[in-house]
Parts: sequence; C-alpha cells; structure tokens
Amino acid sequence: MSTTTVETPAPSAERRPAKAPGRTRRRGEQSRAASLASHAVLIVASLTALFPVAWLFFLSLGPDKDDYLHPGRIWGKMTFDNYAFVLQDTSFFDWLKSTLVVVLGTTLIGVVVAASTGYAVSRMRFPGYRKLMWVLLVTQMFPIAVLIVPMYQILSDLQLIDSYLGLILVNCTTIVPYCAWLMKGYFDTIPFEIDEAGRVDGLTPFGTFARLILPLAKPGLAVAAFYSFLTAFGEVAFASTFMLSDDKYTFAVGLQTFVSEHDAQRNLMAATAVLIAIPAALFFYLVQKNLVTGLTAGGTKG
Repeated sequence: MSTTTVETPAPSAERRPAKAPGRTRRRGEQSRAASLASHAVLIVASLTALFPVAWLFFLSLGPDKDDYLHPGRIWGKMTFDNYAFVLQDTSFFDWLKSTLVVVLGTTLIGVVVAASTGYAVSRMRFPGYRKLMWVLLVTQMFPIAVLIVPMYQILSDLQLIDSYLGLILVNCTTIVPYCAWLMKGYFDTIPFEIDEAGRVDGLTPFGTFARLILPLAKPGLAVAAFYSFLTAFGEVAFASTFMLSDDKYTFAVGLQTFVSEHDAQRNLMAATAVLIAIPAALFFYLVQKNLVTGLTAGGTKG
C-alpha cells in the first residue's frame, strides 16, 4: 500500500493578511506636530498680551510710589490701599461721569453720522460723492497739534470751551472720517436688491436705511462703535486743552494729576489705570459677538 505525500502550497501573496491602512487625514485637519506648534504660538501670544496688564496690576499693589523701581519688594507688602485712596480721596467718580458723557455722546453721534454718510456714498450717486470720501480721508492727514489752535478759536466763538458738547464735536471730527469709510465698505457688501425691495413696499430712502439696512449692518456698526469708544476713551490732547474745570476731566486727563514737576505717584497711577480699564473691558464684552464679523465683512465686495 503506497502512501502519497500531499504538499501544502505556500500561501500566495494575495492570501497574506493585508496591513491595516493608516488613518486618513480629513481635509483641513492638522497633523499633531502642526497642532502643537499652533497652540504653542497662541499661548505665547496670549501671555505676551496679558503680561502688561498683569504687571500693571502687580505694581498697583505696592504701597510706596517708588515700588516700581524695586518690584521684588512688593511681594511682602501687597495692599489694596491704593485703590481705596483713589476711590475715596480723588475725583475718580467725577472723571468717570465726564468720561461716560463724552465717550457715549461721541460714540452715538459719530456712529450715526458715519453710518448715514457711508450709506449715502454707497447707494446714492450725487455730484461729488467720490470727492466727499477723499476729502474725509484727507482730514485724517493733519496732526492734532495743527488742529488744536483753529478748533479752540471756533469753540471759543461758539462758547463751547469747557463743555461736554464741544469736546464731543471735536472728537467726532477725528472719528467720523474713518468710520464713514468703514461703514461704506460694509454697506457695499449688502445687496442692492434689498433697497429695491424696500422701495417696492413703499418705504422712503430713510425708511429703507433704518428698517432694512441697519439691522443687517450690526457687525459694521459694532466695529464703528468700538473704534469710536476707544478713541474718545483714550483721547488726551483735546480733553486737556478744551476742558478747564477739574470736575470735567476725563480719565485720560485725570491720570495726569498724579504727576507733577517734582513728584510722580506711580502706585496711584497704576491703581487708577486698572480701574479705568474696567469700562473698556465691559464695552468690548458687549460688542465682541459682532466685532470679528464686522472687521472682515468690508474687505471684499459681493
């Protein structure tokens, strides 16, 4: 009886188990190294932005006016006495009232005038509409030092020296030109068919602007308001020239009272600066939802 040996054929290459395919990266997905690098850059940028604020707050806790020269000594004697002195023994709340009146008035008037100007140039074709925008741009070329003398003469003739209205109008001369260009670029991105639909429904040009266009322009209005707020909030030259009464000083001018010819109370200046930053931070929080959208919306047309 014969036996036969059956040889088992070697597994062919097609039968070998295939290697598990690598994970396919989705479109727009970053690699791990790129993600770590971007997060590292963002962390460094955040620390760079927050360090001056944190350092200012740290210096405000030093009880002596010369502690900023030896910041290491502050650790053992931190106190909030500087804040108590600023709130109780200075004109801080008078400065707050004056600042709010000037800033809110400038923001309201500036945004309204800039929005109407930008809309008129964007939608209407009247003689000289192109030259109007260039004239507004040219006004931004003059330094403040050149404008102070003629503005002082004009306000003096109008009896608006040392008045909130005078300072508001002066601030608007620097805010409106830029905001008008900003709003004009944003209105260009809103389809013209919306205006035509408003006219078909019987709305006047002002009604179309107020009821249809402005609700769509909230991001642009937020950017214009934010720019107007910060510009008027930190303005020094006009406020220190046109406001003569101590109780009408704004924050920017009030800070100068801590510095004299022979002395500088930098600990009180630091505490006041921290308190001053609170209203600006609150306003930024209110408009932040529309701020990024408004900053980028006017960059392209269509």
